[in-house]
Amino acid sequence: MTDPIPLSLSVNGRVVSLTIDPTAPLLDVLRGPLGLSATRYGCGAELCGACLVLVDGVPAYACTREIGTLAGRDITTVEGLGTPDAPHKIQTAMLAVQAGQCGYCLSGMQIAAAALLARNPSPTRSEIAEALDGNLCRCGAHPRILAAVARAAQ
Repeated sequence: MTDPIPLSLSVNGRVVSLTIDPTAPLLDVLRGPLGLSATRYGCGAELCGACLVLVDGVPAYACTREIGTLAGRDITTVEGLGTPDAPHKIQTAMLAVQAGQCGYCLSGMQIAAAALLARNPSPTRSEIAEALDGNLCRCGAHPRILAAVARAAQ
C-alpha cells in the first residue's frame, strides 16, 4: 500500500476530492467510497469489459486503472450516461429490445456502445461488433445487445 494522497477528479459531472492510495484500482474507488455499484468486477485482467468506464470520453478498464493516474480527468460510469427521466439512447434501445438477460455485462456494453456512437453515429453491424468485441456476454443476450446498438444508431 502506498501512502494516501489528495486527489480530485470529475465523476459523472461532479468534482470529487479524495485522500486515497494512488495505486487503488478505479473500480474499487467507484464501488467503495463513491458508492457507484453499476460498474462490475469481472476478471480483473482487462479481458471481459464488465468494468468499462469512460475516461475523457474513451473506454478504459476500471479494474486495472490506478486512481492516481486520473487526477483532473473526467470519468463517466453507466450511472452518468443518462438519468431515469432522460436515459441515454443506448439505454433506451437496450430496454426496447430487451437486451439484458442476466445483465452483468450490460454496464460495460453500454459504455462501449456509447463511446462508439459518440465517435460514429451510424456504425455498420461489423463496426458495432468490433466495438463490443472486448465485452463478454455469457448468457446469450449478445445478439440482442448488437441489435440495441444498431437501434440506438438510427
